[in-house]
Amino acid sequence: MDWGKVAAIFFILMALTTNASFVYGSDPFNLIITTFMSLIATLLKLGSRKTLGAELMATSLVADLHLVPAMVALFGFNNVDLAIGLAIGALVANFISVVLITIDTILDTLKEEDEAY
Repeated sequence: MDWGKVAAIFFILMALTTNASFVYGSDPFNLIITTFMSLIATLLKLGSRKTLGAELMATSLVADLHLVPAMVALFGFNNVDLAIGLAIGALVANFISVVLITIDTILDTLKEEDEAY
């Protein structure tokens, strides 16, 4: 088992689920946790040589560039509606990231099967 891959997928899924939790409940602590999970996931994607590595990095950067302004909107300007709107954008990016990870895993599995024959 590739523990680096496990850690990366863990943080990507944590960013997605805590993001959904913030959008649903608007708890400021969820936004903080989501932002840190997303930033850690981005760091873990650096230097990735996966087939869809560039696309995965792009989705992660999009999520980060929604979540950081969401924190500024919530904590700096007390604008909950704007923070939720930005978090929804990050949620979409995180969902696309999970879809891309699934596709990349399928492609890796197919490559391994081809190499086995």
